Amino acid sequence: MPKNEIKILKTKDFEKSFEKLPANIQALAVKKIFLFKTEPFYLSLKTHKLKGKLKKIYSFSVNQQYRILFEFLDKNKILLFDIGTHEIYK
Repeated sequence: MPKNEIKILKTKDFEKSFEKLPANIQALAVKKIFLFKTEPFYLSLKTHKLKGKLKKIYSFSVNQQYRILFEFLDKNKILLFDIGTHEIYK
């Protein structure tokens, strides 16, 4: 793993949600996760901290419809919670 690359951990919920996605969204998500590992705040990812009951959680975009929810465990490690449409915010 390169020096500045982020380590990615995944919950079982994330893995279940990922498996239910269409194949083209899965492929795009893999590409976006790869980009996130080296550039977590790359402009096209639209990485941002959430508000309200999810205020400890961050999100980044797979495309205009799909998002990935995650938490920074430390500066070089994150935990992916879920992937899906805006419905995952509920």
